[in-house]
Amino acid sequence: MAELTINADDVRSALNDFAASYQPGTAERVEVGRVTSAGDGIARVEGLPSVMANELLRFEDGTLGLAQNLDVREIGVIVLGDFGGIEEGQEVHRTGQILSVPVGDAFLGRVVDPLGAPIDDLGPIAAEATRALELQAPGVTQRKSVHEPMQTGLKAIDAMIPIGRGQRQLIIGDRQTGKTAIAVDTIINQKANWASGDVTKQVRCIYVAIGQKASTIAAVRQTLEDHGALEYTTIVASPASDPAGFKYLAPYAGSAIGQHWMYGGKHVLIIFDDLSKQAEAYRAVSLLLRRPPGREAYPGDVFYLHSRLLERCAKLSDELGAGSMTGLPIIETKANDVSAYIPTNVISITDGQIFLQSDLFNANQRPAVDVGISVSRVGGAAQVKSMKSVSGTLKLDLAQYRDMQAFAMFASDLDAASRQQLTRGARLMELLKQGQYSPFPVEEQVVSIWAGTRGYLDDVPVEDVRRFEADFLDYLKRKTSILTTLAQTGKLEDDTVEALKTAVTEFKKGFFGQGDSLLVGAGHEEHDALAEGDVNQEKIVKQKR
Repeated sequence: MAELTINADDVRSALNDFAASYQPGTAERVEVGRVTSAGDGIARVEGLPSVMANELLRFEDGTLGLAQNLDVREIGVIVLGDFGGIEEGQEVHRTGQILSVPVGDAFLGRVVDPLGAPIDDLGPIAAEATRALELQAPGVTQRKSVHEPMQTGLKAIDAMIPIGRGQRQLIIGDRQTGKTAIAVDTIINQKANWASGDVTKQVRCIYVAIGQKASTIAAVRQTLEDHGALEYTTIVASPASDPAGFKYLAPYAGSAIGQHWMYGGKHVLIIFDDLSKQAEAYRAVSLLLRRPPGREAYPGDVFYLHSRLLERCAKLSDELGAGSMTGLPIIETKANDVSAYIPTNVISITDGQIFLQSDLFNANQRPAVDVGISVSRVGGAAQVKSMKSVSGTLKLDLAQYRDMQAFAMFASDLDAASRQQLTRGARLMELLKQGQYSPFPVEEQVVSIWAGTRGYLDDVPVEDVRRFEADFLDYLKRKTSILTTLAQTGKLEDDTVEALKTAVTEFKKGFFGQGDSLLVGAGHEEHDALAEGDVNQEKIVKQKR
């Protein structure tokens, strides 16, 4: 039997040849984690030592998860979808991607979930790009001061609590006080700007519904469609049946869609309805992730939850395209308590608040804006000049009226000045009432506020104030060009004021049946008078036709 000999040179040569032929690119390092527990929309995963915060993970059944808690031995994951198919022992893989949402103009008129997937049965959406949900807010040097008006169409707000493009204005109040109605009216009021085709005027709207009933979201969508506002609106919906993780993410998804347009030089209005439910969802997620609870069991970073969201609303500098995103967050209070934890947090973040008082709402004063504690800190710079000139004393007058009204309940005799204050205040309060889904153009608001603050309604019975307003505006449209002038110039010049004085004097003669009746039937057809002696039943019927 031949002796086996090993030549070291042959072995070395073979090893060198093998090493030279090795292609390192064909090898792939894969991290695999395993589910240790799952339930209530949360999964715990061990392994995956290189996972990133907010990285997307993929479970065995294809469901995605969002890595949150990065502990030493395991990861706390928010399950983005149905967690019924996730079981202990299943594999979990990294995707290497941060949670993103598709964006683009194709989202206008659509209803999507917090991941950007359509849920309105109208087919897929052709996205232009994707944008990360968690984006850094614009810095100080990237911003510009708020100076363009965002008209809501509501006299009580546009006159006393004006909102500018790029502002964050909180809408706060108890349940069923008209918070959503104000937001929807503001969206509907952008219809004329959208129809103009002017990009500098157009406002793209985003309505983020968090934790609401699906029927309520469907009703809002139908309202917008009925008023022609859905074509420039995107609805991001996370109804009450969604897991807490979806409700937590929905506002960030809406902001990402809006920021795509904002950085494209366009104007955006985003409504968060409401952030109280988002905070509750975040509390639920945090407790399930076993994070330490703080005040009212909210986690310690609940302030940062809202601040990093609302700081993304801004008016950008000219170098970045001069786009803007205006935020209208909504907060629900309990028993009108604005000093609670979440309301005070959001009040401190925003640029003002519109407080809706349940007592005013129940007294049929709608919108039920409480003038005393409602404020707009930066919107005054964006207010239309004509509105600023007529509404300067309106807020003070109404505040004094409320105080005088309380005093008059216990006073048997009042001086003439006090009676005059009560008379005018009652008519101003009536003037500020407005029907739902009926926003006013700014020029009509200016004329109405001018007539009220200048005393032209003092001799009009309170119950006739709104009829007087409607008939007077109709008279101005038919007989004068004052409204057109105000709409074009945005200023209340001296000659316009004189024309208004003449018009209101002539109108009041007809309204009260004095002199030549110019408005006996405002808004109706005018018929020629019949000659004397020429009156019979046949002629009357023919004349009416």
